[in-house]
Amino acid sequence: MISFDKAYEIITSSARVLGTETVPLQESAGRVLAQDVVCDVDMPPFDKSAMDGFACRRQDLGQALAVIEEIPAGHLPQKCIGPGDCARIMTGAPVPVGADIVIMVEETELTGTDRIRFTGSRSSSNICPRGEDVKVGDKVLERGAILTPARMGVLCAAIGQPGVLVYRRPRVALIATGDELVEPWQQPPPAGIRNTNSYQLSAQIHAMGALATYHGIVGDRREDLLAAARKGGAESDLLLLSGGVSTGAYDFVPEVLEEAGYTLLFRSVAMQPGKPTIFGTGGGGFCCGMPGNPVSTFVVFELLLKPFLYGLMGHAYTPRLSVAELGCDVTLKKGERQTTIPVVFSGPGVVVPLEYHGSAHIHAVARAEGLLMIPAGVQELTKGSRVHVRPI
Repeated sequence: MISFDKAYEIITSSARVLGTETVPLQESAGRVLAQDVVCDVDMPPFDKSAMDGFACRRQDLGQALAVIEEIPAGHLPQKCIGPGDCARIMTGAPVPVGADIVIMVEETELTGTDRIRFTGSRSSSNICPRGEDVKVGDKVLERGAILTPARMGVLCAAIGQPGVLVYRRPRVALIATGDELVEPWQQPPPAGIRNTNSYQLSAQIHAMGALATYHGIVGDRREDLLAAARKGGAESDLLLLSGGVSTGAYDFVPEVLEEAGYTLLFRSVAMQPGKPTIFGTGGGGFCCGMPGNPVSTFVVFELLLKPFLYGLMGHAYTPRLSVAELGCDVTLKKGERQTTIPVVFSGPGVVVPLEYHGSAHIHAVARAEGLLMIPAGVQELTKGSRVHVRPI
């Protein structure tokens, strides 16, 4: 058994970028950029009016002004602003030459046909200068960035082309093992349970932008498991199995993966839940065997496989952590392994553990707002302790 930190180091250092592809701009959301994005235009591209009003010279505000033209957004000014002139202008329209201020419509009054007067006491320029936000040649997005909704706006404004170079998404083959398993829509026999792991893992994989393919349930027969592992491994970048990884008489996964051509880099991790986790490489791909209990698979994916899969996509994943105060004492039966427990926020910045019966208690994770990770060697945390919580 190796420490969690050592397992994390092994699995993340094993990640290698899978390659790149160009995808249409409209299909790039959620993908990871494979190139820096450099802006090809100034933003804004001209001196732009920040509001509806009248463009004029600040030195003329004490006198009546003649309206010489109207400038809608998307249209260039046709006239220059001279002494005593102004132009009616709309938000986003280019400011005409000669004007150094846009006065708000609400701070003007009509004094005659096509004549207005400023009625305010002071005014900012209400002009966004050309290149105020970004200039031509500025790097606006970096290689390795995930194209979030906010970044999509920047990408569209800066890229100037219909395609985006992104890293390829990893393909994950999912296999559930065990004679006791049936599909979620089936009624389990007296000694059976429904397969939750594959669908839970598929949701976690898709949520981070990778690709999951479900290869079904394989019973506790060594030859069937070997055939499924070879097929799944040939069609994926990561072969991911749940169940059959411990030391029971029917736990064939470790030896089957070795026979399928994988070299196992670790077989057990000092984490709770998730101790019987294995990881290996071979044949141009990777494999991971996870415990059969659903909380274990959820936690192992979040803590180990998510950063690994992001690494395959060229993204340096850093989990978002919230600093909170513990709302009650927490005592562990043992403190030998890193322990992860589901928590909720009982108030602003205060977390408490949920009722949690162990690694099969999926309902606790479903209600949780975060995961509290207690380092190995720590058996007690007192109320009021400052802790780090990973939101889920």
